[in-house]
Amino acid sequence: MSVGRIATIWRYPVKSMGGEELPETTVTERGVPGDRSMALLDCETGKVASAKHPRRWGMLLDCQARLVGFSVGSTTPAIQITLPDGRTLESGQEDINERFAQLLGRSVTLSSVPPPQAETEREYPDVVGLPVSGMFFAGQIGLGAPSGTFFDYAPIHLLTTASMAALRRVAPNSAVDLRRFRPNLVIATPDAEGFVENDWVGRTLLLGDGIRLRVTDPTPRCVIPTLPQGINLPRDPSLLRTIAAHNRPPIPTLGGVNWPSIGVYATVEHGGTVRDGDEVRLAGD
Repeated sequence: MSVGRIATIWRYPVKSMGGEELPETTVTERGVPGDRSMALLDCETGKVASAKHPRRWGMLLDCQARLVGFSVGSTTPAIQITLPDGRTLESGQEDINERFAQLLGRSVTLSSVPPPQAETEREYPDVVGLPVSGMFFAGQIGLGAPSGTFFDYAPIHLLTTASMAALRRVAPNSAVDLRRFRPNLVIATPDAEGFVENDWVGRTLLLGDGIRLRVTDPTPRCVIPTLPQGINLPRDPSLLRTIAAHNRPPIPTLGGVNWPSIGVYATVEHGGTVRDGDEVRLAGD
């Protein structure tokens, strides 16, 4: 059964930084090549820098990262990073860690290799319906992805235009923008209404040149969608409260806990190539 078509494709070369839109991409078991291929490591704690700890790392969302001269199979692709003031850095330059230390006020290392059992620190605001309301803790990343990656959980994050439209209806005063949610694949679903991805959990999606994606979980939301990003996405603490009030599906890998969610995570059963406009179908229908 057809559920829609690919609207946009995104890659985020450095964890928690803005990414780049792509007209097409290959997809492997490790997701979109070059996606979350690098991250900053905190030299003091050894943890992966993430805007989930906004007081320390929120500024990363104001940085933009893109791959330069990328080719499939690159193990350490060159990344150009644009800082909030417009200056640019190259991932291979000798003083890049010092430059980031000046920006962030902490000693960091830009790395393509996550530490064993890599963790991020996470802050959750006080929101009714959020299972960890008002808590702060460290948690391991990449539990649903191949080892050696910087993904929060799984290698692919899917989002539909139906979910964005549903969120805009219940949050008319918010700047609802897909960039707040950092998807890899945005699926145009003009004939659907509501948070349709929830119904795909446990199903397989077929798209592009032979790609099979197994949808594993709704994507639990944290503080990041509420944070300012770039020059036109302001801080919006109400957004997470709205999601909590209108979409709290059970999360299988969290034991069925109902969590404020937008979008879904997927693993890659079979890779291939996907392009803007490609049809997306549910297997078995």
